[in-house]
Amino acid sequence: MTKQKKIPLRMCIACRELKEKREMLRIVKPADSDIFIDFSSKASGRGAYICNNPECIKKLKKQKLLNKVFSCAVDDKVYTAIEEEYFGKG
Repeated sequence: MTKQKKIPLRMCIACRELKEKREMLRIVKPADSDIFIDFSSKASGRGAYICNNPECIKKLKKQKLLNKVFSCAVDDKVYTAIEEEYFGKG
């Protein structure tokens, strides 16, 4: 009998759906620096996950969800950088 490896699930901060961790973007707020997208999923700090759905990326900025998740003021530049990373700079 082989043991099934447990797939880590995370909740999207926009749509609140549980999805596989590897399918999502991780946004990190380290204690000593600015918020950024963590492509390695290994950076230390408070993490928030958002799924790969364009509607969720738009909702993230529109409702300023990172401000709520990280309980601090998040600069619009962070939201813009996330949108550019996701949608491209075009």
